Amino acid sequence: MLVRRFVLVIPMIIVVSVIMFVLASLVPGDQARAILGETATPEAIAALREQLGLNLPWYQQYLNWASSAVRGDFGASIYSGEPVVSILAGRFPVTASLALLSTLLIAVAGISLGLMSALRGGAVGRILDAVSLFGLAVPSFAIAILLVSLFAVTVRIFPATGYTPIENGVGPWIWALVLPVIALSLGGTTLVAKQMRDSAKESLNKDFVRFLRANGVGEASILIRHVLKNAAIPSITILGIGAVAALTGTVFIENVFVLPGLGSLATQVTLNHDLPVLLGVGVLFTLIAVVISLIVDLLYGVLNPKVRTA
Repeated sequence: MLVRRFVLVIPMIIVVSVIMFVLASLVPGDQARAILGETATPEAIAALREQLGLNLPWYQQYLNWASSAVRGDFGASIYSGEPVVSILAGRFPVTASLALLSTLLIAVAGISLGLMSALRGGAVGRILDAVSLFGLAVPSFAIAILLVSLFAVTVRIFPATGYTPIENGVGPWIWALVLPVIALSLGGTTLVAKQMRDSAKESLNKDFVRFLRANGVGEASILIRHVLKNAAIPSITILGIGAVAALTGTVFIENVFVLPGLGSLATQVTLNHDLPVLLGVGVLFTLIAVVISLIVDLLYGVLNPKVRTA
């Protein structure tokens, strides 16, 4: 199964890179003019276009990029001249921190709220439904602006912008990411909680649970060893979707909180027509999404061994 997944990565990257290349070519503007400025002469712009290969058809430009990328050379920024790999390496820790903490919050909070709602029901279930509707209806960047207004401007508990590297301490690192992580994970948390609640309710009403209770097995043991294991399988699918959604949401959240990650880099290079860097970001995002999908498949195999032989 894992080998098949790795083989599928190659056509996926090709499709994503072609789509990004075509879309980038449709963005209004000229790379040569953007580099040289509005006062540049037509002759200087024409010479730079020739130097950068921008006069070639888009498919020829793509093939030139792809042939270099296969050899591990993703090119250099047309503005700074810095290698794309170096630029991505400098931005990756910020986005990886956001994606990792958001996924952990979605998993822990979503599963906990779902189980609590299944066991207690009533007000907890209604609150969960209301928060789920809010999380699904309101986009993450709007939630981010609301959080900044409440907890960074009005109350001034958390910082409104900026990133603290983990090398400066785990506490400051987490503190700087509290608001961005909440904004990214709210929608995924509510989805996982609803799925977990419905699955746990279904498991609690099955005959084997009544049998275990009749034989004196404790509620905690039934919940952790049997109900949670059965209910977790469909919830893992939602968790994987939430993790990928959190990853793509970094494009908006990093701009709101002025975080120097891959998402804000994607916005910047798109506006600047810096195609080599934009393609590098797209390929890296695709690889991260594939890794998340592989982790979900591995968790399926752990919870249900029959999946590994399918």
